Amino acid sequence: MTAPFPFDNTYARLPERFFARLAPTPVRAPTLIRLNRPLAWDLGLDADWLASEEGVETLAGKSVPTGTESIATAYAGHQFGGFVPQLGDGRAILLGEVVDRNGLRRDIQLKGSGPTPFSRRGDGRAALGPVLREYVVSEAMAALGIPTTRALAAVLTGEKVFREEALPGAVLTRVASSHIRVGTFQFFAAREDTEGLRLLADHVIARHYPKAAQAENPCRALLDAVIHAQATLIPQWLLVGFIHGVMNTDNTSIAGETIDYGPCAFLDAYDPAAVFSAIDHHGRYAYANQPVIAHWNLTRLAECLLPLLSGDEALAIAQAEEALGAFAPTFDNAYRAGLRRKLGLLSERDGDPELGRDLLQLMAADGADFTLTFRALSEGASDAAGELPARKHFKDLVAFDAWAARWRRRLAPEGMDDVVRQQAMQAVNPAYIPRNHRIEAVIRAAVDRNDFGPFEELLSVLSKPFEHRESDADYAKPPEASERVHQTFCGT
Repeated sequence: MTAPFPFDNTYARLPERFFARLAPTPVRAPTLIRLNRPLAWDLGLDADWLASEEGVETLAGKSVPTGTESIATAYAGHQFGGFVPQLGDGRAILLGEVVDRNGLRRDIQLKGSGPTPFSRRGDGRAALGPVLREYVVSEAMAALGIPTTRALAAVLTGEKVFREEALPGAVLTRVASSHIRVGTFQFFAAREDTEGLRLLADHVIARHYPKAAQAENPCRALLDAVIHAQATLIPQWLLVGFIHGVMNTDNTSIAGETIDYGPCAFLDAYDPAAVFSAIDHHGRYAYANQPVIAHWNLTRLAECLLPLLSGDEALAIAQAEEALGAFAPTFDNAYRAGLRRKLGLLSERDGDPELGRDLLQLMAADGADFTLTFRALSEGASDAAGELPARKHFKDLVAFDAWAARWRRRLAPEGMDDVVRQQAMQAVNPAYIPRNHRIEAVIRAAVDRNDFGPFEELLSVLSKPFEHRESDADYAKPPEASERVHQTFCGT
């Protein structure tokens, strides 16, 4: 079969122990839920063909296009702190790699495409709900400007999958810079396969961090680059109230993208201890713990790379520790800069971190909505004397008014026009996020009534998160008490 996938599959050229070669498991009667046409164009793919019967069969794994070298990749990982030496793609098949219109290499993967040798007795399938959740949240993250995997398509399989109940089956076509994880390095380190580690490191350098190849110690440069990528990614999560939910090492992308949207969620009321994931019983991956966990995961990567850093173990450890030492200042600088932008501050001055911290503490104490509070501050930035719209989100008005007076005093020496400041703040403080109750409503409509209208409408709203539209005002509202989502779940 001829299809418009100009595959150039570099990962499939690595040794056989890096993956298992197999095709997706065919499904009965695939139908297209949604095709991401703008992303298809970016990838240089023919959207009309993808939406055709032949294209939908490919997106569902029922047929395989010419040039495919489909594989399930091997990796290990720490899951909630416990090491599992073999995980791997248990319900995903990498069809291949394409080079997009910007010259960037991208993986095209089917998620929910059937069992693989890594399935660990699982069925390898995906239910409709998790597919819709990942589609919505990954595309929302992209619109927010946060590095992420993308959703190219969602397809119904025409078959049922069985979890607690029978559910419609679906397949997500996921696009990523790559699907290489910290856990991929752990797979070879656990087997003391130094040659495999070196081949993997060389591949990652060539694909993601080519400048590292010119360094005196390329593997040290690789470690530095991955640490920097994660140390600048996690602040972006925190600044929009995102909780990944399952930050295992096998869900930590070497490319610095947000990957594997399982029990993820967004904050409504600000709570640094917030946990939504039903399997995170002890709050390991709580909102405020995410920087600590990212550092922990990167430490596991550094351990894997020790044999490549130096033949002298003591020197290798010293290099790893030095590299890891850059995480905290890099994270702090990125987070503080982002928080200043959310507060309308262009310059950096003493006391700025405390100003931001004190607002967050007030928000936590009063249960203020994270997104609405910062958006309301933006709305009040053009009125230097009037009552701030953000005031209505607080219970302790004396404490908020005292903070607001400090904020206004801090804004005064910035010398920025109030309207310009407001526009700058609105460009970083979204009006719309994929609120948990909205995602749940989308899933229920699709699963219970085969109604994808709410899914399409939510995607439309989230595609322009920083532009307030009166017609979409309801999407900015937090949930009513009866609508609150207290737990989110993994797709398996």
